[in-house]
Parts: sequence; C-alpha cells; structure tokens
Amino acid sequence: MTDDLAPHLDIALRHAPPGLTITQIPRVDICVGQGSTDKAPCLYRSMICFILQGSKRVAINDNLLSYNSEQYLISALDLPLIGQILDAEGGRPYVALSIVLDPAILAELAAAMPPVRESEQKGIGIAINPMTAPLRGTLLRLLSLLDTPDDIPILGPMVERELLYRLLQGPQGRLLRQIAQPEGPLGSIRRAVAWIRDHYNTRLRIEALCDASGMSRASLHRHFLSMTGLSPVQYQKQLRLQEARQLLLAGEHRAADVAFAVGYESSSQFSREYLRQFGASPARDVREIRQAIGNPIRV
Repeated sequence: MTDDLAPHLDIALRHAPPGLTITQIPRVDICVGQGSTDKAPCLYRSMICFILQGSKRVAINDNLLSYNSEQYLISALDLPLIGQILDAEGGRPYVALSIVLDPAILAELAAAMPPVRESEQKGIGIAINPMTAPLRGTLLRLLSLLDTPDDIPILGPMVERELLYRLLQGPQGRLLRQIAQPEGPLGSIRRAVAWIRDHYNTRLRIEALCDASGMSRASLHRHFLSMTGLSPVQYQKQLRLQEARQLLLAGEHRAADVAFAVGYESSSQFSREYLRQFGASPARDVREIRQAIGNPIRV
C-alpha cells in the first residue's frame, strides 16, 4: 500500500469486517481477507476493482494477471477466474473495493464527452492500469461517504459519475465506452454471457446463444474465446462447478444431487471435472473446508 491510500484504508477497515461487505453506496462492495497459498475460483462481474492493501493474482486460461494498490482492474464482462489473494507486508490483510459498472451511466457520460474515433476492441475483456492521483482523490471522496451515510443518496451518484468520467478519460476509455454500447462485438458477447448465466444448468444450445448475441456461429466462437479466454461450453462448465461448490458448502445437498441440479447428466463426469477444477473430489474438498471451520457436512 502507498501512503496515498492510508486514509482510504482507514475508512474501509472501519466499515468492513473480514469477508465481503455490501456497502450502503449502490454497487460498491469492500472485501477484507487473508492471503493464502490456495488458488480459488471466483466470478468477476463487470466491474472496477481498486486494491487498498495487499495484492491479487488472477488467471483465466493461459492469461495470468497480477495487480496491487498501485493499479486498478477493469473487467468488461462477467468472467470466471482462478484467483489468489496475497497479504500485504507484515501479514496485514488484503483489502479491496469493487464498483459494479452501470452501462447506462457510462453511456450517458460517453455521450456528453467529445466523440472518439475507435477501432474494434480486441483481446480479453479484462485490463490492468496504473492508479493516478485524480482517481485516488475521487475514490477517497466516495469512501468518505460511508462516514456520512445521509449524504449517500445525493452525493453518491455525483462521485460515482466523476470516477467513471476519469476512467473514461484513461487508457481503458475505449473498453468502457464499448460496455455502454449494445452494438459491437463486446455488447454481443455480454448478451451471450448473460444467456449462459441464466441457463447454466441446461444443455447449451448454440443456436439460442447465436440468437441472443446476434452473431453467427463462427463469429460468436471467435469473439467469445478472444474476450473471455474460454469457449461457451468451457464458460458454462466453470459456472456449473462454482455453483456446485456453493451448494455443497451450504450443506443441504449430496454431491450426486448437486451434479444433476447444476446440469450434469452423469455424477461420475461431475466428480472428474470437479477434481480437475478444485484439486480434490467433492467429498474431500468440501469436508476439508467445513472441518476448517468446525461445521460438518454431508456429501
């Protein structure tokens, strides 16, 4: 953490206990956690992430990204990743703030800014860029609203717009403007991702996915792989396995029941893919997690 972020960190830790805190500011969450040698699957929403202390590594297929408090991350669409949280020096906790992106606000701001001539967005829909002094200042004003919650309904939207405006002026302005545009490859893939999330536990129908995205098979596959690092089938599998793990951790279902609930037709196939994803069978993985917190589970 840089000294410039000390006041940000102080406010965050006063308002967020360990774990994930959904703050009173719309679309703003704070995560406080401890570093680990384990790499855990996680779903990044379409969002901005600012690390206030510590660092994080995320991997999507063969792409490995690392960032810390001197950088910020933008995810243009919901992405299933493998993440690893790292402590700051001295074992201090990882602290991060995330803001879910609102395409309507981005579109309104982009329309009010001078027009920009842009080429087609290429590459994976996630990017890391250096923090700037103006961004730090705006972020501090946003966090400070947690100390005066009565101000949030009036000032919160104003500060959020300022933050997004500064990001639109930055190196990922093109990516953010494309989030606001329903037309174009990114908008089409965002619709495809939404369709898969809504139908993750049913058989993937490419025709329906093409209809949802407005793309041909070839174009859909090419752009989906480019922007997410995964094929549509691989993306759906990631969602199924993450949902299965959550259901098992809840302790209300057995592994075989969960397999069918998330869309697998074979419990043996589910167990094989779960093992590849999490490094242990469903029974062993969930048992070890639950035993660590002293709460047994049936699997």
